[in-house]
Parts: sequence; structure tokens; C-alpha cells
Amino acid sequence: MFAAADISLMGAFAAGVLSFLSPCVLPLVPSFITYLTGLTFADIQAEHPPHIVRRKTVTHALLFIFGFTLVFVLMGASATYAGSFLRDNMDVMRRIGGALIMLFGLHVIGILPINLLLGEKRVTLHHKPAGYAGSIMVGIAFAAGWTPCIGPILASILMIAAAEQTVNRGILLLLAYSLGLALPFFLASLAMHRFQAIFNRFRKHIRLFEIAAGVFLFIAGIMIFFDKLTMLQRYLSF
Repeated sequence: MFAAADISLMGAFAAGVLSFLSPCVLPLVPSFITYLTGLTFADIQAEHPPHIVRRKTVTHALLFIFGFTLVFVLMGASATYAGSFLRDNMDVMRRIGGALIMLFGLHVIGILPINLLLGEKRVTLHHKPAGYAGSIMVGIAFAAGWTPCIGPILASILMIAAAEQTVNRGILLLLAYSLGLALPFFLASLAMHRFQAIFNRFRKHIRLFEIAAGVFLFIAGIMIFFDKLTMLQRYLSF
């Protein structure tokens, strides 16, 4: 039913969702939206916002998503292109990549903190550029420097992209990752009142999702290290 390529894309999408649920993205979604739109919290959190508020929120959210998707896709294409000259040593590179992804997983879980990933390394725009183009710029800034939370997960997807045979495959992987991050963000922008209510119940469990993301990375690293991703294909083909 599922090809190995489909499994990689599903994994990239799941990684994007886990990035959205990370402690330094999820709690800031309302702030992002007010920053992008120039609206107040009262405006975006109204149970039945006026049409103009909804339209403005959705438009800026889509442009923000376009900005970070553009950067992630370029990263994916670059990673695949840069990895093409390493194909003669693919087995070694696969094991190194798998080991690094396992380390990233342990870092996200909190078992083995990596000091390089602990500092704040965000590209921050103190004053949003004006207009709709400004939302694209904020999306680009988000993609370029919002670590450490999404850094380990994104780096893991880029390592997988570097091992792909074609640039198109690397682009697809990062598109799937971007979609996983973008879809819940867009849904939140559509219904911020409902998102806030759900988040208030969810926030006490946010650490569990961070641990789940780390476990996800660690297991993926093991499967890549031992070249067992195809094993999932056998189990999911029925």
C-alpha cells in the first residue's frame, strides 16, 4: 500500500506537526498572528470575528507560511544537491546521519543535552516590515533562525534529504515538512478563539509532545542507521 518514498514523506509531515507542537512555537502562535496582522488579541480571539478580520488574518498567515516554506524547500534542494557527490560513500553517510539523528532525539528528550543547540539563535525582526510582503519576510526569518526547538527536527529531515537520489525528492521532503508545520498554523489562524481554548487545556501536556518528538527522531535515527526504513514498507503493505 505504501512505498518507502511515501513513508519518508509521511515522516517528514509528522516532523512538521511535531515542530508546531514544540514549546517555542505553539505558545507563540497568537503572538505571531497579532504581529503579522497588526490586530489586537481581542480582534483575533473573538468567537465570531468580522469578515475583514478573518480575511486579514488568513492572508497574512498564508504569506507567512509561503515565506518559511520557500526557505525550507531551498534548504531541501541544496541538501540533496550537496549530498549528491557523497553517493559513493552512501553506506557510511547513512550511518553517520542515523547516529546524528539519534543524538538529536536524545537532545530533544532531554537525556543528552547538546550545548550548541541550547542557546537562543533566532533571527528576530523587532519591527515587522510593512504590508503583506512583511509577512513573507517574517516567514523567511522564522525559517532561517528559529532554533533550538525546530532545529534538531529540521536538521534530521535535511540529512534525509541529502541522502535522496534527486533534487526533486529533497524538495518534496521539505514540502511535506513545511505542510506539517503550516497546516495546524493555518487552522489556528482560522479559529483563534477555539485554538486558544484547546491550547489552554493542552499546555500542561506540551512536554510530553516534546518527548514524543525526541522518541520519533531517535527511532528514525536507528532505522536509518541500520537501513531498516524499508521494513515499514513491508508492514504497511497489505
